[in-house]
Amino acid sequence: MTYCAKVRALIACCALALCFTGFSARLVQLQVTRHEQYAALAAEKHGNKQMLYGRRGLIVDINQQTLADNDPVRNVVADGSLLAHPEEAAGVLAGPLGLDESALIEKLASGRRYIVLKKDVPEATAMEIENRLSVRSIRGITFEQDAERIYPNGPMACHVVGFMNGDHEGVEGIEAQEDEYLRGHEGFRYTERDRSGNELVAYRGEERAPRDGYTVRLTLDLNLQNIVETELDTACAEFKPKKAIVILMRPQTGEILAMANRPNFDPNEVRTKPAAYIQAHEGDMMNCAIADMMEPGSTFKMVTAAGALNEHLVRPDSVIFCENGAYNYGGRFLHDHHPFGDLTVEDILVKSSNIGAAKLAMELGEQRFYGYIRGFGFGERTGVSLPGEVPGLVPPPHRWSKLSITRIPMGQEVAVTPLQTITALCAVANGGRLMMPQIVHDITDDKGQVIASFPPVEIRQVVSGDAAREVTEALKGVVSPRGTAALAKVSGFVVAGKTGTAEKIDPKGGYLPGKYIVSFCGFLPADNPAFVGLVMLDDAQTKPDQNYGGMVAGPIFSRIGEKAARYLNLEPQPEEPESDVIITDREHD
Repeated sequence: MTYCAKVRALIACCALALCFTGFSARLVQLQVTRHEQYAALAAEKHGNKQMLYGRRGLIVDINQQTLADNDPVRNVVADGSLLAHPEEAAGVLAGPLGLDESALIEKLASGRRYIVLKKDVPEATAMEIENRLSVRSIRGITFEQDAERIYPNGPMACHVVGFMNGDHEGVEGIEAQEDEYLRGHEGFRYTERDRSGNELVAYRGEERAPRDGYTVRLTLDLNLQNIVETELDTACAEFKPKKAIVILMRPQTGEILAMANRPNFDPNEVRTKPAAYIQAHEGDMMNCAIADMMEPGSTFKMVTAAGALNEHLVRPDSVIFCENGAYNYGGRFLHDHHPFGDLTVEDILVKSSNIGAAKLAMELGEQRFYGYIRGFGFGERTGVSLPGEVPGLVPPPHRWSKLSITRIPMGQEVAVTPLQTITALCAVANGGRLMMPQIVHDITDDKGQVIASFPPVEIRQVVSGDAAREVTEALKGVVSPRGTAALAKVSGFVVAGKTGTAEKIDPKGGYLPGKYIVSFCGFLPADNPAFVGLVMLDDAQTKPDQNYGGMVAGPIFSRIGEKAARYLNLEPQPEEPESDVIITDREHD
């Protein structure tokens, strides 16, 4: 081989070696140096992260009757990179989804790989769209399984249950309070697709299963709730109050058996409304049983009597002179609704004497009286598992005026919530123990395993069992022909309770003439109560001579108590002779 030939061969070999070296370097760059970058591009092109939604937990009553459920729906999602003809896809989707076709075309033509077209589409509509897309061989439209929150009982117990807004967030009630338990955890699945957009199951990647939300079981009994709501509707139709509240509780445990407010709302309708609507109707959605403060009126006299009896300052038969209906204290007169002379401590409650209650509080003294007010739970939140509870307003003695010791015993100068009032009476009914109100019984997973349970919680022993029984005996007399709540009696049962007729406070100062909050709080059977009930109406529209707690709220309690006793299968007791005498209980200064 000549020299020139050898040179040409060497050059050719070097060129080939250099070429293959370049190819090898490029392969190393693609396969090693930039592997992750190109793998990510490939995954983005052919892979997809599919979200898997966990079902929101149920809300049920104590008997497992559903209060909040889920209705299967789908979210319609588009992958713009797979849509060859956005106009054709928009023509199929716009009608069934109720969307503007031109706006839809603009969305689909954007080329984005994940476009949520519409959420909460009914299953039937989604299936119809799927069929139309299949017939026209349109790919790039997928359907994510989801659920829409529904409330099968409509407005019933709405303030307790709450509702979900359009962003799947719990608002008010248990939906908000127990959202951590109710909300399921999302899962995901990484998948790969072929050129037609079909999933390659063999190449399915990392996957995390979703977790459904837990079931929250309440202490509410839907049957008792129905009784309460039906009677509340009847009362509102008759008296047209601005607000009305009814609560039933089990005194031994603090369990809330029923809780209803008027005005109310339908959570099925509210969840579809915009935020502006919800804000405008915030008053209807507020749970007044825990969020409204008001002067309690004469129901507060049981606190005064219980304190004096517990301190052994008086006995039930101790006699107090009630000044014949007009008592000058601190330069101002305190009046009774009737001119009473001597009354026993028991009759001070039975007749609802303002002057008698004031003198009992003076026997206690400011500090001890204040201690019993706080001991019964006034001035602090009860601890119930519902959002929005307020503590009320109980000023300490150093902020009292000279008249306060005579006005607070009759339920003036303090502000309490309805739940605080019934919780205090529960303490009298159960032997002197203040129980924390319970609304959640337990929380379970989808296998029925208990995740959390909420046993009864005793906060403190407020008064002795003897003092509680003595107050109960007096409260029996209230619901008798000689008391202020003769119309609250329940046929076949001995009822104990207390009326209240409090003047409404004028925001500008003083009281609004002719405006009252009337109430009755009672329990039955008196000696072994199955439940305690509170009925409260704000500004009932009735004749002035009938606008009293015993005459307005008392009969409502009677109807609720009769139906509730029948439902609970309580054994009737012997009845006592009746009288036609009815005593009213209006408090005024």
